[in-house]
Amino acid sequence: MSLTTAPATTAPVRAVPAPDEARRHELAAFLRSRRERIAPEQVGLPMTGRRRTPGLRREEVAQLAAVGVTWYTWLEQGRDIQVSAQVLDAVARALLLDPAERGHLFVLAGTEDPAPVRECLTVTPAIRLVLEQMSPMPAAVVNTRYDVLAHNPSYAHLVGNLDELPFEDRNLMWMAFTPSRFREVLVDHENERDGMVARFRSGMADHSAEPAWKALLARLRKASPDFEAAWQRHDVMLPGNGLKRFMVPGVGLLHCDYTNFWLGPRPSARLIAYTPRDEETRERMELMAGGLQGGAQGGA
Repeated sequence: MSLTTAPATTAPVRAVPAPDEARRHELAAFLRSRRERIAPEQVGLPMTGRRRTPGLRREEVAQLAAVGVTWYTWLEQGRDIQVSAQVLDAVARALLLDPAERGHLFVLAGTEDPAPVRECLTVTPAIRLVLEQMSPMPAAVVNTRYDVLAHNPSYAHLVGNLDELPFEDRNLMWMAFTPSRFREVLVDHENERDGMVARFRSGMADHSAEPAWKALLARLRKASPDFEAAWQRHDVMLPGNGLKRFMVPGVGLLHCDYTNFWLGPRPSARLIAYTPRDEETRERMELMAGGLQGGAQGGA
């Protein structure tokens, strides 16, 4: 009598995409998202026939960019093909990409930057002195991943005592999408978050293979459905200046202009300063700083 034994089974091993492959997949998703947002009439094409999906067809993009339909289809499928700067420029114009989106496209396509500049992560004593001198105005040094690298006491009163947080949680993206003091005091946090995600995606295009970026992205997608929804829209945006409002307990409403001061030759690490937009905000910032000096109010 013979015994038949079942063959040994092993758990399937999931292949981890190589950095170039992951970038091509991201490029494919980005191109689809940009194509689907454009109505034919926006680019002078007639609205003919029933469309199963919104936006332009692939052959229409190829026609507008004066490239082959098969070649563009391969590009949007994430195939490993050679892409010239001239062709990328034509695709960018066909898809009506703004400057931030166009830059994002070139990075994802693997076009080499002729003058690459790495992000400056070192906070020098001179920068720390500038932060201190800006009090009572809140100020911080933030990198493109939204990690807070340094800050003055007024900023801590605004967003919470960052020294009490693990380093991986001292991140404005994380604080904007999870329960935090920062999310509580930022009046327009729902709208502000969408812009943060778009700027984060733009910055990640040049860092997609780096563990710290991938780990933060994975944490955010797991922790916040709101982040996941914003991430799937594939919006990109370059950092800029603007207005933010904070409702600070014990202080009141602050109307602030925020300004980015770049610490390198191109957008990378930056010092962000919040300056009062009106006299009432100026007085409340001084009140906030006075509370810190007197110990009457905590930073968390």
